[in-house]
Amino acid sequence: LRPGARILHDEYEKEQWADFALWKAWTPNDGDVFWETPLGKGRPGWHIECSAMSMKYLGENFDIHTGGEDNIFPHHENEIAQSESATGKTFVNYWLHCAHLIVEGKKMSKSLGNFYTLRDLLKMGHNPLAVRYLLLSTHYRQQLNFTMEGLKAAQASIDRLQDYISMLEDCLKKDIPGTDRKVTDIISTGEQEFENALDDDLNISAGLGAVFEMVKKVNRISADEGITTADAEYAIQTMDRINSVLGVLKKAEAKLPQEIMDLIKEREKARQQKDFAKADQIRDKLTEMGIELKDTPDGTKWRVKNKKIII
Repeated sequence: LRPGARILHDEYEKEQWADFALWKAWTPNDGDVFWETPLGKGRPGWHIECSAMSMKYLGENFDIHTGGEDNIFPHHENEIAQSESATGKTFVNYWLHCAHLIVEGKKMSKSLGNFYTLRDLLKMGHNPLAVRYLLLSTHYRQQLNFTMEGLKAAQASIDRLQDYISMLEDCLKKDIPGTDRKVTDIISTGEQEFENALDDDLNISAGLGAVFEMVKKVNRISADEGITTADAEYAIQTMDRINSVLGVLKKAEAKLPQEIMDLIKEREKARQQKDFAKADQIRDKLTEMGIELKDTPDGTKWRVKNKKIII
């Protein structure tokens, strides 16, 4: 401790304050948080509680401990010191410290009007999967600038992946025999590059780049030559494995409410009769109901854009 001074804080700013408290004497500010001991009333220091919880649930040694970069010193350094002194073992094998999130280029603050909770974003109508995508799309050691434009871009990226899966599901229905080595090589290479990127200190940016490069190439072949049923199945299985890591894609909707299906059929009939004004009117109504339509040579395809609306 600093000579001649009592440090009442659990935190401190200067590294030369090398000692830290394992046990804090009770003060009125602690309220009812105290335990009776031979030394009088007191409570554990800030760092002890994390060591105690970690060891209780994960053991005296475990693989990964995460936290913000502001926890490196003093908190995590002190966790190591007290834990390894108590057990004589390595406390943690890998430490992952993530950089801070800022909003619109500034520190998130209620006074600046840029403080959002997840509930706030959902009330604004944003897809929770788009929020997840945006948060995971930047390497954990790089500062993430959270913006509404970035959230829109994240949704657009998810839409590209969902469109890719929809295309593959359409290929399954066409029952095209055989397999194309060119297609399977693109898919297997894409998945391997995704895995290699994550093996490199969770380099998610490179991993996502590999996925979208794979998607672009397979889409091009599908448009020019078509995809066989076997290759489409392989591509879907690959995306399932990738999404088991990302968790940003949802399964295709099996069935829409009859009211919506009737509107889609009515619009298709209006298009066939060249009543485009009516077709556009129905499309706008479906959009308000959370359904996105896409007209293709094989008919009208639909996708749920906002499940809350149709429910």
